Amino acid sequence: MPEANSFNPAPITLTIAGSDSGGGAGIQADIKAMSANGAFAASVITAVTAQNTCAVNAVFPIPVEVVAQQIDTVLSDLNVAAIKVGMLFSPELVKTVATCLTNYKGLIVLDPVMVAKSGDTLVEQSAVDAIIKHMLPLADLITPNLPEAAILLGTQTIEDQTKQAQALIELGANNVLLKGGHGQGQICTDILALNGGEFINYTTPRIATKNTHGTGCTYSSAISAFLAHGSSLQDAVAKAHQYLHQAIVHSQRLTVGTGHGPVHHFHKYWIDK
Repeated sequence: MPEANSFNPAPITLTIAGSDSGGGAGIQADIKAMSANGAFAASVITAVTAQNTCAVNAVFPIPVEVVAQQIDTVLSDLNVAAIKVGMLFSPELVKTVATCLTNYKGLIVLDPVMVAKSGDTLVEQSAVDAIIKHMLPLADLITPNLPEAAILLGTQTIEDQTKQAQALIELGANNVLLKGGHGQGQICTDILALNGGEFINYTTPRIATKNTHGTGCTYSSAISAFLAHGSSLQDAVAKAHQYLHQAIVHSQRLTVGTGHGPVHHFHKYWIDK
């Protein structure tokens, strides 16, 4: 029988993001996705939202000095292997987070959350320039969807995803995962653009469901968890891609809200009664 302390400890991840009171996205989705994929999740809350599956009714930013203290306190004690950064509501908050992470030696995944599934805007317009200037160079990977990529590029959505991903690299991103969930057709394609010029496609059949609340948060957090386990960037994206696909497939097992329902983060573990 193995000794009590012979197991390998779970890697530690950190999510820096907003709270979703409906539980399907934001900090709540991040913690679920990280936990479901074998990582211990710490959290720093950047904003509190009044939100459900239908709408974001209010956003209450956390004071930047409180955000900074949360980050510094966690990183001073926990051996964080990977960080996922989500909703950064204001330019002051963007600069604060970037400053706190300047000397961080682990991996950073930036999910540039700007628009909720309901269509509600989640960040100030002035924060976009700050994200480009301060966070893009700092992140090892950014994970925008098509509308978010268009906002970052200041253009309409480019039909050619490869060109759009390349444009984000030229804008200053180190590596880009351009998500195709907002695209058309029966096949959903995500493109991983690496700084060295390589492009890798990840494809799955598109699922006809409205249960897609929190998909972006879930995807980036799962990637962070796999990176914390030591996976390469390509493998982490591949594993997270399959995890998210199955979480969407099994989302009908949940009945949460009347709008865009959440994905099933724990589809591998819950047993139907």
